[in-house]
Amino acid sequence: MTTTTLSSVPAAKKTDRKAPKVTNRRVLRSEWAKFWSLRSSWITLVASVLILLVFGSIAAFTYSPDGTGLGGPPGPETGATSDAISLALTGASFASLIVGVLGVLMSAGEYGTGMVRSTYAAVPRRLPVLWSKAIVIGPLVTVVTTVGALAAFAIGSVGLDGQQIALSLGDDGVLRSLVGAGIYFGMVSMLGVALGSLIRSTAGGIASLVGILLILPGLASLLPDSLYDSTSPYFPSNAGSAIYSLHQGADSLSPSAGLAVFAAWVAVGLIAAAIRLKKSDV
Repeated sequence: MTTTTLSSVPAAKKTDRKAPKVTNRRVLRSEWAKFWSLRSSWITLVASVLILLVFGSIAAFTYSPDGTGLGGPPGPETGATSDAISLALTGASFASLIVGVLGVLMSAGEYGTGMVRSTYAAVPRRLPVLWSKAIVIGPLVTVVTTVGALAAFAIGSVGLDGQQIALSLGDDGVLRSLVGAGIYFGMVSMLGVALGSLIRSTAGGIASLVGILLILPGLASLLPDSLYDSTSPYFPSNAGSAIYSLHQGADSLSPSAGLAVFAAWVAVGLIAAAIRLKKSDV
């Protein structure tokens, strides 16, 4: 009798592949890729630069010492005077809202589409996502808008040729103001990220941004004069404008103090967003 011995079939080897380790660098690269994958990202960046160029150019080329042009001296109630920097940055308020909205869209947009669930499934610790969004958008907006501010100043210098307020890039405080404007815009975009992550609604984040930057100073004017005078310089928009103003008023902060105050506002927003991110569900 013949015995047939069946050779044992080797068991299939299990592939012991480990999932790629989640590192801060990989999260950062992921957020960078997501940022540029959206057409709205670069369109919004271009729009912020165009706002600076268009408004700055119009203000410079229509400037008139008697105040008849768009770039004429402000009224005496403001206590300010026009200079080449203030004309070049005429569109700063609008540009700051644009980059702030970009920050809100970068964070709150994922909640609207539901993509945030996939993001946090890949990065369970969550906080690296928030920091990466802020790190991606802040320096990028700073560089792009600084270039825009420099270009607006260069174009405006042509329109102000021969005017008493004309300045050159080498004059005292000019480069500091233009770079300071870019830093301010970068921090506004980071504030937008914080508000979007905190409120988790695009509309709510944008409304909060507008309220903080534009409406809050107006409402504060209803306070008693003594209280308003002592607190007004510390409002976000007022502290931010001190960063890039060439000349500081008697009641305004110095550029370094304005930078510190506005950075504190941004830090508070990011910390509040981080706390909610850790304590609540998606």
